[in-house]
Amino acid sequence: MFARHCSLRRGLLLLQCVRIPLNAMSRKNTVPCTSIVEKRGFHSSGPLNAKTVTVTYIEPSGDEKVVQAEVGKNLLDIAHENDIELEGACGGELACATCHLIFEKEMYDTLPEKEDEEDDMLDLAFELTDTSRLGCQICVREDMDGMKVRIPDDGF
Repeated sequence: MFARHCSLRRGLLLLQCVRIPLNAMSRKNTVPCTSIVEKRGFHSSGPLNAKTVTVTYIEPSGDEKVVQAEVGKNLLDIAHENDIELEGACGGELACATCHLIFEKEMYDTLPEKEDEEDDMLDLAFELTDTSRLGCQICVREDMDGMKVRIPDDGF
């Protein structure tokens, strides 16, 4: 029997997969292809059949950018994937307020409750409103189709 494996050389993934006997799976510098793909730390697109909804980001200048947002992803990641200037200095780890977004009241009322940690971080945000949330904490749902979120002016 054979298994597909990819070779690693000095930490670099060689893009050519080879078939090797199953009894050779303990060889050094070989790992199953699926584990490399599953553990990669980045991606450029979602699954082929991913459900998307339309989300509009309103920049501090008033310009609107309409994007297709994959259901299940957070608003910070969607902004980054679409070259929208939403900082997210902590990388979505709930340690800053640089992904602060302002929601329309109707949509805000449908969002899950804020955790205390998010509330603490929002205290540091510019232009804090009653409908402010952190983009890293809000995952897109199907009922958010057509939603608009405003990026506040950060003062710079």
